[in-house]
Amino acid sequence: NGLTSASKVQSFPNYLKETWRRKDFIAELASARNTQQYSDSLLGRLWQLITPFLNAAIYFLIFGVLLGTSKGIENFIGFLVAGVFVFDFMQTTITASSNSILKNENLIRAVHFPKLVLPIAIVLQQLQQYMVSLLVLFAIILATGEPITLMWLTLPIVLLMQTLFTAGLALVLARWGARSRDVKQLLPFVTRTWRYASGVFFSIAAFTASMPSFIGSVLTLNPGAVYIDLVRDSLMASESSEPIIWIMGVVWAAVFFLIGLLYFYRGEKNYGN
Repeated sequence: NGLTSASKVQSFPNYLKETWRRKDFIAELASARNTQQYSDSLLGRLWQLITPFLNAAIYFLIFGVLLGTSKGIENFIGFLVAGVFVFDFMQTTITASSNSILKNENLIRAVHFPKLVLPIAIVLQQLQQYMVSLLVLFAIILATGEPITLMWLTLPIVLLMQTLFTAGLALVLARWGARSRDVKQLLPFVTRTWRYASGVFFSIAAFTASMPSFIGSVLTLNPGAVYIDLVRDSLMASESSEPIIWIMGVVWAAVFFLIGLLYFYRGEKNYGN
């Protein structure tokens, strides 16, 4: 009688169109989750500003003062804070996305909609918080003596590349997480290793100077290190990246976002079952 099954998966272009039609819902969902996150605290959303400052202070005390990883870095405070904030956005986003399907099983069974909405809302939610962290980063960068240069104009491009990469990886983890609850348990160990391999707290070039060159290349070109370096390059005159880092920033963003979209789409009919 002209009816179609609600569980039938649309073509990929129509799937993306249906997701785009719900862009207002995605934005509202992301904003509501951010508000809810701080609704039970006395200071409310002020914690979005306070938390990055506290994280910056703690990491500086541990790695700058106690462990002395600042050797060979001209502006270690700016270097460290940029690394922490950039990596935290990626880590928090993919960790939350890995549980986005299982956490919303009741909604998935009750309402028919593209499940892509759920991890994308998480990416947007974390991006909103990341923007607040960047305001804190700007203040710290300027307070430590870094000048405003034309390179600051490249920051939106870097953030776009980083967001596309993170969204792609989040979609892969969302599908994995929908199939197994073990992913959420294992992910903190993986991201912790990734953090230490991405030069958040130290200069990869200085740390690997006495090691075989391929080790330094692998660490430098891993996507975590790439986007950290690009943000530092954009905001800090004391830091500069090789052209290959910019090339890899584009490659990682394009490859992971496309793979993530297609991979998540192919699992659509299994979500919530």
